[in-house]
Amino acid sequence: MDIRTPVPTIYGHFHEKYGPTWAEHTNALKESFGDAIEAILMPVESPVDMPTIFVKKDKAHELLSELKNKYSYSFLTDMTATDELEDEESEKEGIRFHLVFHLMNIESKIRIRIKIKLKDAEKIPTFIEIWPGTNWAEREIFDMFGVHFEGHPDLRRILMDMRWEGHPLRKDYPLRGYQIFLTPEPLDPELLK
Repeated sequence: MDIRTPVPTIYGHFHEKYGPTWAEHTNALKESFGDAIEAILMPVESPVDMPTIFVKKDKAHELLSELKNKYSYSFLTDMTATDELEDEESEKEGIRFHLVFHLMNIESKIRIRIKIKLKDAEKIPTFIEIWPGTNWAEREIFDMFGVHFEGHPDLRRILMDMRWEGHPLRKDYPLRGYQIFLTPEPLDPELLK
């Protein structure tokens, strides 16, 4: 089965139900943001389950704010990253990571995905002012991929021991990159206050 084959879900057929709204929103965003939108992948036309918008890093905060405030995609269902190390197209562009946002309009249940391309060691401003909940997601992305969020109030590891070297979800991280610590992680006295 191809992902482009429409499949009914508990909410019905996504494409039939949300297709016109997706088209309306993506067309309006194209008009508003122009060249800042690098690509838009639409369901059925592309192998995606919801519209996927690639936006340039310098306009990402503005686009995400507009989606939240103007189009009511107020619920950030997920924020993560992907390592594009072995993707030929990304390597040609010098891209290492895709920062991925999944947004949902609570009232209509419509969803949309935003992706931001980042080079290796490229920093991006924090998204906490738009969604305070990104605090933890940004820490996890930093911990697992090594993406730095400028202006984050507490950017430190969240899953791995503070002494851990490297970032386990990078494709160049060794599969058996075990690190054993014979003593517990030292506690930061500041965190105990």
